[in-house]
Amino acid sequence: MGVPNASRRSVLLGLVLTGTVGGLIRPAEASAAAPPVKSPPIIGCGAWRARPPSTPVPVWDRRPVRIIVHHTATANVTDLSRGAAEFVARKIQEFHMDRRRWIDTGQNFTISRGGYVLEGRHRSLEVLRTGSRHVEGAHCTGQNVEAVGIENEGTYSSNAPPDQLWDRLRDMCAYICHQYGIPPTEIGGHRDFKDTLCPGDRFYGMLPQLRTEVADLLGEPLSDRAARRASWPLLRTDSSGPEVQAAQHLLRAAGLTVQPHGRFDERTTAAVRDYQRIHRTEEINGLIGGETWPLLVTARGTDRQEVALAVRALTPAGAVRASAIPGEEEWKRMLNAGRRS
Repeated sequence: MGVPNASRRSVLLGLVLTGTVGGLIRPAEASAAAPPVKSPPIIGCGAWRARPPSTPVPVWDRRPVRIIVHHTATANVTDLSRGAAEFVARKIQEFHMDRRRWIDTGQNFTISRGGYVLEGRHRSLEVLRTGSRHVEGAHCTGQNVEAVGIENEGTYSSNAPPDQLWDRLRDMCAYICHQYGIPPTEIGGHRDFKDTLCPGDRFYGMLPQLRTEVADLLGEPLSDRAARRASWPLLRTDSSGPEVQAAQHLLRAAGLTVQPHGRFDERTTAAVRDYQRIHRTEEINGLIGGETWPLLVTARGTDRQEVALAVRALTPAGAVRASAIPGEEEWKRMLNAGRRS
């Protein structure tokens, strides 16, 4: 979701629950290129007794270009009924409107652990069916006009989502991609854009599978490489490896005091927090994710020698020179190539 991790924990406490594009569909030819894709059953705001928004929701006269997958970071409940799904939707809306002071639920759609799909923000279902406009959400700062946000009930750091949820998410993503001409490669996770654990390590690791299954439903098979597109690695306490060493050199290039030994220790966490404060990122949490990485790799006026050392940490053979790096995508490729499982 597009709220800080601390706020996610507040949602959990409040609920108190127990128990990129080549060869793919382009918008202008989506209907002709893809087989018919039906909408899964979707419970509208009126059906789950949503409160009206405090002000009219913004509707943009253009298509979104991606889908962002979230998890609610709430309990992995065993009640899979429609009643439980509607209860979760109401509690999320209550939190977003009363605590966050948003005009309505932040995400466009919610999928329960029982596989029920619910409209989140008002008018999201109506507008999706037109295939040409988009309801602005509040699920990921900087992406709310660009992306459809889907919230998935539960916490998926170590557990996989249940089959019912997964199947509905796949069907919902296929329908959204079909309606808007979004390539399946543009299905991402919250952490791709923010410094957050969302949608959980296990769920995030399943996104290549999701892209593949959605592409199959659309009749546009993906290669394994396309399904596993390059992304910003999420670094946190106890992470280690060449990508950590590269991040430490980039922090040093920005004037922070940290040793480039490749271990994400307490000093590194403190340096990242300092960097986030300086740049006023949405989260001051010491994680390096989809918001802090782009700042680090595109900073100007930094120590170029440290930047060169960051490159060398990721490309020991010196295949890429710091002065030759064109931008974020090259950094992503180097960071992905440098990962060690």
